[in-house]
Amino acid sequence: MSEQYEEPEIRRRVMLVDDHPMWLEALSGDLEEDGFEIVATAANGDEALKRCRASKPEVMLMDLNIPEPDGATCIEILLGEFPEMLVLVISASGERDDVLRAIKAGAKGYLVKSASPEELVDGVRRTAAGDAVFTPGLAGLVLGEFRRMVTRAEAHNDTGPTLTNREIEVLRLVAKGLAYREIAERLYVSHRTVQNHVQNVLRKLQLHNRVELALYAIEQGYHDGDPMVLE
Repeated sequence: MSEQYEEPEIRRRVMLVDDHPMWLEALSGDLEEDGFEIVATAANGDEALKRCRASKPEVMLMDLNIPEPDGATCIEILLGEFPEMLVLVISASGERDDVLRAIKAGAKGYLVKSASPEELVDGVRRTAAGDAVFTPGLAGLVLGEFRRMVTRAEAHNDTGPTLTNREIEVLRLVAKGLAYREIAERLYVSHRTVQNHVQNVLRKLQLHNRVELALYAIEQGYHDGDPMVLE
């Protein structure tokens, strides 16, 4: 039974989206030195959409403040098409509204550009392994907002949502950062079955995406192990 909860493999195919060429070049070089493959880069929203569809990266590093469509809009669109892609926002802004909008769009983590190159590469590495990575201080903001959201939802349903044993099992694996394919292999079910379970849980809990689902698992004690890096 223990192998069911083994750590997910690190995804290596990365796309970077930012409208500052020097920033793209520097981060691309650092990531390649760490063993990542840069499959595409983009400087605006239109390029991001087209090049992501062509290159199908496993991990996307997204700046929010890019020429339209902006980063959060691109995240929402692309995750609708590629739900297993992992998105890490790397932005100059640490403003509450920007952070929450990115997470609601489906970003798995959020780092500010003032972080050191070593911290950024480490953040990408942990995101690629399935962790939710945040710049110190932003994790508390996200969790605080999430708690308020759950409290509001529970106020409309005094008994709370009822999850099946299989839905709880899927929830635990989502919280560990596993992709739908990896969850399907561990539970010996189809990819589509896992997707259906996740959608049912999201609907029952009134949540928007897998990041919020993972945070819910932490709040409810469904998450064992420590892949969710929230410090």
